[in-house]
Amino acid sequence: MELKIKTVRPSARVPAYATPGSAAMDLCAACEESVAVAPGQRVMIPTGIAIELPGPDYVALVFARSSLGVRHGLTLSNGVGVIDSDYRGEIQVGLINLSGEEYVVQPGERIAQLAVMPVAHAQITVTDTLSDTGRGEGGFGSTGKF
Repeated sequence: MELKIKTVRPSARVPAYATPGSAAMDLCAACEESVAVAPGQRVMIPTGIAIELPGPDYVALVFARSSLGVRHGLTLSNGVGVIDSDYRGEIQVGLINLSGEEYVVQPGERIAQLAVMPVAHAQITVTDTLSDTGRGEGGFGSTGKF
């Protein structure tokens, strides 16, 4: 599968897999200077890249870097970023600081991960009934400890 990448800022770094076993590529900050993120603050950090997926059977997903989240409370403000196959603009990463301390994003710093995955397009059928299961309509905590 070919992923075309276009750099749109001079400071852009082309995403790369850190190890042969990595499922996602590192996305780096393409900001011109450091960006301080205060506790509770949300920021948009440019990556300096745009991508072209091979078609509508693929999606690129932006995930948080676990080390930033666990060590510093810096995570994605939208949970997971979805990059559709027809989007050609710059990928930007929305970050939020969930810690009680300021975090400073440095130019070139690895800030998120980009994974490319296949998409299954569902054929929608509207119905009045759904099949029964052992779980049924049981929601949060219905299968064990919440």
